[in-house]
Amino acid sequence: MCAGARPASIVLIGARVRYEVDGPYTVASQTLTPTGGPVSRFAFLKAVLGPLMRLMFRPRVEGAEGIPGSGPVILAGNHLTFIDSMILPLVCDRQVFFIGKDEYVTGKGLKGRLMAWFFTGVGMIPVDRDGGRGGVAALMTGRRVLEEGKVFGIYPEGTRSPDGRLYRGRTGIARLALMTGAPVVPFAMIGTDRIQPGGKGLPRPGKVGVRFGEPLEFTRYEGMDRDRYVLRAVTDEVMSEVMRLSGQEYVDIYATKAKSAA
Repeated sequence: MCAGARPASIVLIGARVRYEVDGPYTVASQTLTPTGGPVSRFAFLKAVLGPLMRLMFRPRVEGAEGIPGSGPVILAGNHLTFIDSMILPLVCDRQVFFIGKDEYVTGKGLKGRLMAWFFTGVGMIPVDRDGGRGGVAALMTGRRVLEEGKVFGIYPEGTRSPDGRLYRGRTGIARLALMTGAPVVPFAMIGTDRIQPGGKGLPRPGKVGVRFGEPLEFTRYEGMDRDRYVLRAVTDEVMSEVMRLSGQEYVDIYATKAKSAA
């Protein structure tokens, strides 16, 4: 913690989460309630969109039975295109919560309201990244989700791959696993970049795959979530499994650096 900083806290306020550390910071979110809220909306969206997704993309799902049926779970995988975050929740039995840009839910007019209704319904927790604290807010929000026994999805690369290769993972995934004790289930999105190149425009029909690995446990590192060598080792182990599942070429630099150099 920085000198003079106040302790971090997350407080549920109706349908929002307020995150505070060294001053106020707000993360727009949904209340994680089992009935009458986003979970029931998710069930509706899955029932309506699930058959359409299967018709358009014919997803081949492997290993989903390895996802624990209860308790906190981290799903960690590669990120090829925008539609990854729509396909992943619809192929899992449990609802998956994940971080997304707040711009997806702050649009104006009917289109903006429909987008907000959809994205929060499928489990997206929008984070305001202004002020340079987006990473901290995302980490604390993920921790809250896991402490409530939910499933939290994360892309350790931190952004979409610029060229289809797998890039170095950021250690937030390791911090979450060690702080919460949640198992990490690696996954790989396969072929989604072919149906939506560049993450822009409407996806075209095509076959995609989602492949899940066996849960990874890191309880042997309990209490070591501030050790940067341990965090790097845990992150690299997760990324190694993602690489094995996806078959992607691995590049040992951050994707954001590759994008800025392009």
